[in-house]
Amino acid sequence: MRIDRDKAFWYVLGGLALLYVVYVVSQGGLGSLGREVALFGITVLGLILAITVHEAAHAWSADYLGDPTARLAGRVTLNPLAHLDPLGSLMMVVTALTGVGIGWGKPTPVRPWRLRYGARLGNGIVALAGPISNVLLATVLGLVLRFLDPRSFWLGLILSRIVLTNLFIAMFNLLPIYPLDGHSVLLGLLSLSKGRLAWNVSQFFVRLEGQGPFLLIGLLILTQLLRFPLLYWAVGVPASALYGVIVG
Repeated sequence: MRIDRDKAFWYVLGGLALLYVVYVVSQGGLGSLGREVALFGITVLGLILAITVHEAAHAWSADYLGDPTARLAGRVTLNPLAHLDPLGSLMMVVTALTGVGIGWGKPTPVRPWRLRYGARLGNGIVALAGPISNVLLATVLGLVLRFLDPRSFWLGLILSRIVLTNLFIAMFNLLPIYPLDGHSVLLGLLSLSKGRLAWNVSQFFVRLEGQGPFLLIGLLILTQLLRFPLLYWAVGVPASALYGVIVG
């Protein structure tokens, strides 16, 4: 079983949960423990659900477009254990505890040359399926939240967190920085043009692939340390706007 293969991750996760309980009790006493643990659990649930739907959408779209690699690897499923990465899951917990960070799932295996419509356009469609699935899930749950009885406090809180989490993950993944989905989506769109400018722009982004993870980390550090709201403008503003449109 996966839980046996990833014992170190589960031990670390359990240790963090224990430290969190000790911290909450030391700060606010036992009275605040239940509320804080509930909010922490809701946040982790939203992250797990968002990443599971996201990666499953990648796998399904790749299989639909002619590449069975993800399906053969058992990734066309909504079972979270098929998509969760130990380190990425640990970072999700850290994000839920601190409000700062990033989590991720296991990358969905795709062989772009097997996809219909060509490697770049096909891969762009597969990449776009992830954020679209998050927006669709947020829309369905957001409409439920819109018409929910205002007295259903906890259910409203759970739905609100899940909707916001999915919208933030969708917008974040659409940033055109490798290895985020937006990079492949942009290359797919540029492949539709035969012009020289589109070719030059696509080659520029291809050359940046090696530095992509460092650019992403630098962006996160810049946002947190310098309080430069670039991520808020690029991710928070469109996610909040979509939340307002869906939920009202």
